[in-house]
Amino acid sequence: MSTRTARSVTAPFLAAYDALLARWPVPVEPLTVRTPHGTTRINACGPADGRPLVLLHGGGATSTTWFANAGAWAEAGHRVLAVDLIGDPGRSVHDGPPLNDAPGLLDWLDTVLDQLGVPEADFCGHSYGAWIALEYALHAPTRVGRLALLDPTQCFTGFRPGYLLRVLPLFLPRRSPARARSYLDWESGGHGLDPAWRELYALGYADFPASPVITGPRPTPARLRTLTTPLLTLYAANSRPHDPHRTAEATRRAVPHATIATIPNTSHHTLPTSAAPEVNHRVLDFLTPTRP
Repeated sequence: MSTRTARSVTAPFLAAYDALLARWPVPVEPLTVRTPHGTTRINACGPADGRPLVLLHGGGATSTTWFANAGAWAEAGHRVLAVDLIGDPGRSVHDGPPLNDAPGLLDWLDTVLDQLGVPEADFCGHSYGAWIALEYALHAPTRVGRLALLDPTQCFTGFRPGYLLRVLPLFLPRRSPARARSYLDWESGGHGLDPAWRELYALGYADFPASPVITGPRPTPARLRTLTTPLLTLYAANSRPHDPHRTAEATRRAVPHATIATIPNTSHHTLPTSAAPEVNHRVLDFLTPTRP
């Protein structure tokens, strides 16, 4: 069981989190809901009666990572609900029983939506958050209207072996901010990283207890064939975790109805921010088709 409390996290991390959240260009309403596993923080913005858009961040990124995206989607009329993943760095507090496995993670997300009074929503996930979003759409298809995945990992292809060797040190004891900064600089090629977000990621990596990452095998082709949810996938052309072109082709084979694009001059971690104008436009076009 995790016993992390807000008091066990350093003041620099919390200050960095709040400073990045303050950069969102629209008013943010911090919401907290209780689940059996602990409290979950949701940063909400946009009209209260707008169509819900649930944002799921990548591992270690926190919900503040959407600072270049949430405003555009909220101003277009969506009720943006950016969730801090429980057990991950952020302002969610995992002080209850462990999630244990993927079904436990999906049950947690069910409870979050129930507590928010959201029976159905559109979803956008990045990296690990994209895997959660895809699994959730397969788990609860009636609760997911449209699904946008940004450089999704472990969804349609696996990780590059060289990438796994490079990230292995992140899981060693004696976690330090310097190790996290080195990883981000390598993955991004030193280009396009927001300095404040880079520092928040590094502080979160060092401050939070190492929790087991709840993941699972990639969805099988048979499971993916059951996906009827409209799907958008945007890949980073310079992504290190996987070959974006091979992964895009695998996506096309697995989900023929998917809309797929590769964004040039972006890496896995910089896709939502360094290419924000294009990402925001593509996601909005996808989320707001002509409705009857």
